[in-house]
Amino acid sequence: MHGLANVGLGSLVGFLVTVILGFSYPGLGHLLGALIGGIVAGFIARGLIGGATAGLLSGIFSTVLFAVLEFFNIILFETIRHGLLGFVFGGLAGIVIAVVLAVVVLVFSVIGGFIGGAITR
Repeated sequence: MHGLANVGLGSLVGFLVTVILGFSYPGLGHLLGALIGGIVAGFIARGLIGGATAGLLSGIFSTVLFAVLEFFNIILFETIRHGLLGFVFGGLAGIVIAVVLAVVVLVFSVIGGFIGGAITR
């Protein structure tokens, strides 16, 4: 039971680190935040499996948040610039960019969690 509490706390702290770095430094901060957030999650969770699990949960939470915000940001920006066509094509571009960002952030977060868990082992 103690190990599961560490995984939950690690994923929460890793998520917060990822979001703070992602908002502070847009663009590269999303990727760097996912890696550092995963490492922090792995440090707290301790162990290879716990670190990878905490990194995965942290990555899933931050992926959902970043994907939704990216999608709405592109729709809003393109609608203001180009009207209805901007809304349609901005929505399509927002979906593609959100999915690509989601996969990359998730992979970086799991790798970071594995590294953090391996260091504490």
